[in-house]
Amino acid sequence: MSSPASNRPPGHPRPRRVVTGHTPDGVSVVLSDAPVPVSRELPEDGVYFHEIWNTQASPAPVRAVEPVEPTEADLTVPPPPGGTKIRINEFLPGHLDARGLQSPVHRTQSIDYGIVLEGEITLVLDESEVTLRAGDVVVQRGTDHAWANRSDHLARVAFILVDGQFDPDLAESFGGLAGLMHGGPRD
Repeated sequence: MSSPASNRPPGHPRPRRVVTGHTPDGVSVVLSDAPVPVSRELPEDGVYFHEIWNTQASPAPVRAVEPVEPTEADLTVPPPPGGTKIRINEFLPGHLDARGLQSPVHRTQSIDYGIVLEGEITLVLDESEVTLRAGDVVVQRGTDHAWANRSDHLARVAFILVDGQFDPDLAESFGGLAGLMHGGPRD
C-alpha cells in the first residue's frame, strides 16, 4: 500500500511536513523539514493517504523529541482512543464505483475537521450530499458518510480527526456501535 514517488499524480509532490521540538537546553528548533515520511495508496480507489502526525492521548504529551515516528503504523481511519490524527488525502478523478462513490460508506466515533486544500470533493450522507471546494471546511460529527471526487481534477483534503464518544441515545438511534469503522478503509 506504500506509494512510490513514480505513482504520484503529475505536479503533486508529497506534502511537506515541518516538525519542531527542543534541544536538551529547552531551545526551540526544527527537528525535521521534509516530505511526509508515510504515504500510502489505495490504487483501486484512486486515493492517497499522507500521514502527517498522530497523538495517542489527550492531553497529548509534549516531549523534546518523539521517541518513534508517530505515523509509522498500520493505516487506520479513526484516531487512536483518546488521540488525534492529521492526514492529507488525495482523491484522483475517475475512480467512482457503480453508486458514484470513491470511498466505502463508513462511520467513526470521532469529530473530523476536513479542509479542502485543492479541487472539489462531494460528501455523501444517508439522505443528502454537499460538494465542497478549495477553502471550504466540513465538521464531520460521527455520521455515516462516503467521499466522491466527481470532477476531472485532483481533490486534496486535510483531515484532522479527534477521538470522540457517541451520546448513548444517538448511538441507539442508528443501531449501536457494532458497525463502526475501527481499522483501515477496506476493513
